[in-house]
Amino acid sequence: MSVIVSAVLPVFALLILGHVARRSGFLDLTFWTQVEKGTYFVLFPALLILRLAQAELDLASTGMVMLGAVLTPILGGLLAYGFRPLLKLDGPDFTSLFQGSARFNTYIGLALAATLPEPALMLAALVLAIMIPLVNVLCVLVFAHEVRQGNGLRGVLLSILGNPLILGCLCGIALNLSGLQLPALVLEVLGKLAVMALPLGLLAVGAGLRLKALRVGGRAFAVSVLIKLLLLPALLWLVMRSLGLGGTGLQVLVMFAALPTASSAYILARQLGGNHELMAAIITGQTLVALLTLPLVMAMVL
Repeated sequence: MSVIVSAVLPVFALLILGHVARRSGFLDLTFWTQVEKGTYFVLFPALLILRLAQAELDLASTGMVMLGAVLTPILGGLLAYGFRPLLKLDGPDFTSLFQGSARFNTYIGLALAATLPEPALMLAALVLAIMIPLVNVLCVLVFAHEVRQGNGLRGVLLSILGNPLILGCLCGIALNLSGLQLPALVLEVLGKLAVMALPLGLLAVGAGLRLKALRVGGRAFAVSVLIKLLLLPALLWLVMRSLGLGGTGLQVLVMFAALPTASSAYILARQLGGNHELMAAIITGQTLVALLTLPLVMAMVL
């Protein structure tokens, strides 16, 4: 357990440092906007390309992990629908609960995967290639049904196709399957960019936390924490164990299931008519509570 805590604590220490740096005014909002942009469009794609291009991809060994990546957001969404009658949420409020149950924070996930034995980081990149488009499609469909705003579907689908993380995954997989070898200079540059991705990404996540938003959380926030940080990883563990998956693949999947939701959920809530204030509370609250729950979940599967 102490080993797990020592792996999780540096991740959350960077989140706290990022939040303190923004709140204190030492680094203003403009700086963090640029950091997030550079991380999202350059550093993380470089990391994904590098890992997937050099990975040993074998469908026989990764097929179950890919299945788990499909099941994770679907199970999270089903749990949200299961709790809805108890909470009596309207459409906009429910979209926040749904996103809080199905989405995951990519930056924290990759940072934690880097602390696990190989091929954890490669499997994490493969999980991202599946879960990012699937989660976005599911969330937009829920918005179209619950808020009756389907006109954003085309725009979001186009944004998925242009998502730099997805493009990075596809590029890495294509290089891997083609057998092409990147020049040593390119590998060196990608390696140096990849080293910067995780710490800068975590600092930016911390800078985006909004503690004041916790005032409007209420029961929906509490249930989102229960679903995303405890019930979903436990349910996924049971399902994948029953299907025979174990080892690093199971560890990566359960870890991703236990991640707090992503800050991008707030943007989608504003765009498509959801309760963005509740969404901000869920993002911030889950991220803070995950400091306690992630070590417990990872101890369960390690």
